[in-house]
Amino acid sequence: MKTLACTLLLALCAFTAFAADAAGKWSGSFTPDGQDASTGLLILKQSGTEITGTGGPNADEQFPVANGKIDGNNITLELHHPSGMVLKMALVLEGNTLKGDANATGPNGEAMKAKLDLKREK
Repeated sequence: MKTLACTLLLALCAFTAFAADAAGKWSGSFTPDGQDASTGLLILKQSGTEITGTGGPNADEQFPVANGKIDGNNITLELHHPSGMVLKMALVLEGNTLKGDANATGPNGEAMKAKLDLKREK
């Protein structure tokens, strides 16, 4: 039984050590449904499976990341705008690209969907 527990612990440690790296500055397009693309910028930090940092349309307008997690190559996070709007993102990390969907809900129940296509800056 101890051998099985040790094996599982080693496997978990190895998985954590080789988790995808989402840390860095990511910029690209944010395209709301039915609208033209605008810019998007995420500045992410990673500790194990926890994602923190900021995000917004540009470097001058950034909002804190909340509930950020990475599971394999799948990243989920939220941005909370001071107006009360919450933007939930579901992204897939593929090399130096982050792509996925964003769903925003405003304080009065208004909703918006968008696509993100971001590249890691070097």
